[in-house]
Amino acid sequence: MIAQALLASTAIVLLSFISEDAATISSALSIFGGPISWPLGFAACFAGIWLGDLGLYSLARCLGKPILQSRWVARLADPATIECCQKEFNERGSMALLASRFVPGTRLPTYLAAGLLSMPVARFATVTAIAALLWIGGIFAITKLLGSQALIWLSFVQGKVAAIVLSAFLIASALLVFKKLGRAVVAGGDEPGGIGVFTIEISRRHRRQLQLPAFVRRWTRWEFWPAWLFYIPVGVYYAWLAIRHRSLTVPTSANPGIATGGFVGESKLEILDQLRRRSPQFTAEAFLIDGPTTTDRLLCLHRICCQQKIALPFILKPDVGQRGNGVRLIRSMRAALEYLQSVDAPVIVQRYVAGPREAGVFYYRFPHQSRGRIFAITEKIFPTITGDGIHTVEELIRTDLRAVLMARTYLRRFASRRDEVLMPGEMLKLVETGNHAQGCIFGDGMHLYTEDLERVIDEISQRLPGFFVGRYDIRYANEEDFKQGRNLQIIELNGATSEATSIYDPRNSLFSAYGTLFQQWRLVFAIGAINRANGQTPSSLGTLWRNWRQYSAAALSYPLAD
Repeated sequence: MIAQALLASTAIVLLSFISEDAATISSALSIFGGPISWPLGFAACFAGIWLGDLGLYSLARCLGKPILQSRWVARLADPATIECCQKEFNERGSMALLASRFVPGTRLPTYLAAGLLSMPVARFATVTAIAALLWIGGIFAITKLLGSQALIWLSFVQGKVAAIVLSAFLIASALLVFKKLGRAVVAGGDEPGGIGVFTIEISRRHRRQLQLPAFVRRWTRWEFWPAWLFYIPVGVYYAWLAIRHRSLTVPTSANPGIATGGFVGESKLEILDQLRRRSPQFTAEAFLIDGPTTTDRLLCLHRICCQQKIALPFILKPDVGQRGNGVRLIRSMRAALEYLQSVDAPVIVQRYVAGPREAGVFYYRFPHQSRGRIFAITEKIFPTITGDGIHTVEELIRTDLRAVLMARTYLRRFASRRDEVLMPGEMLKLVETGNHAQGCIFGDGMHLYTEDLERVIDEISQRLPGFFVGRYDIRYANEEDFKQGRNLQIIELNGATSEATSIYDPRNSLFSAYGTLFQQWRLVFAIGAINRANGQTPSSLGTLWRNWRQYSAAALSYPLAD
C-alpha cells in the first residue's frame, strides 16, 4: 500500500508538469477513494504545481538578462523603459500573478514575465504558493460538495473562461487601436456638461475618449462591466471563505431575523414592518396589496391609501426584488392599474419620500459586541439633463459624458419622450431609484460619517431582532440632518448579500473595490459563523436555489424601474 501511494503521488507530481488541470482533477478524485488518501493527493498536487511554477520562473530569470540586453529587444524599448517595466511589475504584479492562477491561458506568460522582469524570488514563491493552495482547495471543495460531476463542470467552465480571456484580449487590442485613432482626431466644440451635481474633472485624455464609441468607453470603466465578469474574483474569494468556514451557506446565518439572512428571496415588507414597529419615526411605511385579481388589488390599493393617508405620488415595487428591479414612482391611479396588470408577484405600496437626497449606509455588529459600526456610506446622486430648447432628450443623453454610458437604460425608461425638446433650463431627472444598475451615480460618502449618525443607526439596528449586517437605503432632506441622525427615512434594508456600494465611485480603482468587497464578505462570513456556533442553522443550498428560481421567474414580469 505504501509503495502504491508513493507511486501514485509521484505520478501526480509528474503529471502536473504536463497538465496542471489534469493533475488537480486526478488528485481531487482521491476524495472518493483509491491508492492514496486525499491529504496525500492534495500535497502531491501542490508540490508538483508549485515546483513547476518555480521552474518556469527560474528558467525565465536565468534567461532574462541576456534576452533584455539583446539587440532585437533594444530596437523595441530603451533601457529606461525596461527598467520602468521592471519597477512597475515588481510593485504591482502580485495581484496579476495571483489572478493568473484562475484564468486559463494567462499563467505561462505571467510567470515568464515575473522571471524576465526579476520579481523577487520570495514574493513570487509566496504568491504562487497561496494561489496554488486556493486553486487546489477550491477544486477539492467543489468536488466534495457536488461530487464527481463537478469535474465535468470544471472542464466546461475552463473552456468558457478561455474563450472569455481571448475575447478580453481582442477587446484590449481594439481599445489600443481606438486610442491611437482618438489621438489623431482634433477635438472640437464644447465639452459635455457634468451630470447632476457630481462633477468629474475631464483631463485631455478624457476628452480624447469622447471620440471613442460609447460601448468601448463602457469597457474602459470597470463600474460598467457586466456582473458576470466583475464578480469572478469575488466568487473565487467567496469559495475560499466557504472552505475556511466549511460551508457555502454560512452567510445565511448572519441575520437570523431575516429569511435566508437576506441572501435571496427575503420579503421587503416583513423587514419594513419590523422597522415600522420598532422605529416608526425613521421608516417609510409600506403595505401589501392583496387580492386574487387586478381589480381586487386596485381596490385594496385604494383602501390602503385612504386608511393610511398615502397620497400620490407613491412607490409600487415587488415584495421580492433585487438591484431596484420593478420599482416605480406612481403619479396616477391609471399608472397604478397598468403596473398591477403587468406584475403577477406580490406588490407593496410605500409612502414616497422625496428626499431629495439618498444614501446607502452599510452597518455591521458582531453578536458578542455591544455596539455596531458603519462600514461604508454611499452618497447617491440622481443624474439629470438640462434642456437648451434645441436638442431632443435622446440627443442630450447621447452627448453627455456619463449619461451616454447608460443610454440604453435611460432611453428605454423615456421611450415616449426620446424626441421631446426640453425648454431652456428645464431639467429631466433620469432615474428615481437609488440603484447603480438603474443609472444612479454612486460616490463615497464617508465624509458624511459622524458618531451621532453611527449611534442612531446602531440604535435602530439593535431594536431589530436577529439583525447584524446589511445596508440601509435612507432618504434625507439636508446634509446636516443626516450627519446628526435626524429626519431620516429608511426606504429599504438589505441583508447578507447587500453591498458597500460606495465601491462604484468612479474615482475608485478596481483593486480598491475588490479590497472593500473582500473585507465585507469576511465580515459576513465571520458574523454568520458566530451565529452558527450559537445554534443558528444556515439555509440549505436547495432552499437558496428554489428562492432564486422563484425570484427569477417572477422578475420576468417586472416593469422597467424608474
